[in-house]
Amino acid sequence: MFAVPRAGKALIGLLALVLLFSLSSQARANPRYAAIVIDAETGAVLHAANADASRYPASLTKMMTLYLLFEAMEKGLMTLDTAMPVSAHAASMPQTNISLKAGERLKVRDAIPALIVRSANDVASVVAEALGGTETAFARMMTDKARAMKMTSTTFRNASGLPDSAQTSTARDLAILSLRLMKDFPQYYHYFSTQSFTYKGRTYNSHNRMVRNYPGVDGMKTGYIRASGFNVATSAERDERRVIGVVMGGKTAQSRDQHMASLLDRSISRATRIAKVSAEQAPAAAKLVVSTETVRQTVRQEPQTRAPAVLQRTSQSLPIEQSLITDELGWAVQIGSFRVPEQARDRASDAARRLNDVALAQIAVSEVEISNRKLFRARLVGLEEAQAKNACQRLSRQGMDCLVVKLSGS
Repeated sequence: MFAVPRAGKALIGLLALVLLFSLSSQARANPRYAAIVIDAETGAVLHAANADASRYPASLTKMMTLYLLFEAMEKGLMTLDTAMPVSAHAASMPQTNISLKAGERLKVRDAIPALIVRSANDVASVVAEALGGTETAFARMMTDKARAMKMTSTTFRNASGLPDSAQTSTARDLAILSLRLMKDFPQYYHYFSTQSFTYKGRTYNSHNRMVRNYPGVDGMKTGYIRASGFNVATSAERDERRVIGVVMGGKTAQSRDQHMASLLDRSISRATRIAKVSAEQAPAAAKLVVSTETVRQTVRQEPQTRAPAVLQRTSQSLPIEQSLITDELGWAVQIGSFRVPEQARDRASDAARRLNDVALAQIAVSEVEISNRKLFRARLVGLEEAQAKNACQRLSRQGMDCLVVKLSGS
């Protein structure tokens, strides 16, 4: 065996110490940094750095506040015209805010852009109290929802992201939340690209310059508190690939955005290469016939007309058969919305397997057209109300998020 001279060993040791010192210096230079980029279609991680390290989410917290608000709207508990009361607690929230006064009422249609564009802390508290009774109770709801989404390293203590040492998350968890917002509520996703809104005669402009400056970015959220540095969650679509990125701990908003742009460039290129290789290796997928529901993207969502859909009756072998959704049993468990029908079918099939009850449900995959974009919604249909609620509870206990839906026309 070749023997390394003593001088050579000393040099190797010195180089190792230099490398170790360099890495530790970088960590000390920005101990708050973390980042992740995932493929929105496959969930594949395209880039990760400190992705599971505990960080302060700052105003990225408001994405969960919006998730629960959208969920309440889909359940019919709120509409865009619901007027929420402003308490003294909410009115006392510090900047950034929209100067709400105790005793006023704020409509949901104004709350959504206020949270996204202005990142208004007073509005976050209004939504929290409207849905949870108190902001503390709402924070528990937020944490419970995070657990159901498998955001296992996230704890919420308030609805806004204002400083709280116990309110922590990770870049990975926030990427999960970003993806779920986009897939579970495609009818509301367009709000995340809003660049300005006017309330009481005053116009507020967005802090999110990524939407304006990076081709293909069409939304998500920024955040900042002193303890977190500059955070951003971003969704971008280019070259027919969509990715979700999260950068935390930026030293400035500008450097954070530049770093995100660099990560998106590299990650989209990598996702495109991976998809090309997969397409060349994978057998042709069987065509899945689906129905179409058209959702009008107006301020108020128009009623939807139910149409035939491909159903897959649950059993151990999960054979496929075609049928129609009847009006006899008008409740469903919604599993999510996806970019390709195969993903929707697989997710619904997974839910059916977890339930392991042939009598419970049929799998329905329907095409939803939103702002000229096609998504595929996965549901378990053919249920009575009690069956749907029981099924969703069982899925939630197994870590699969779901939503009980009353089908229109039933």
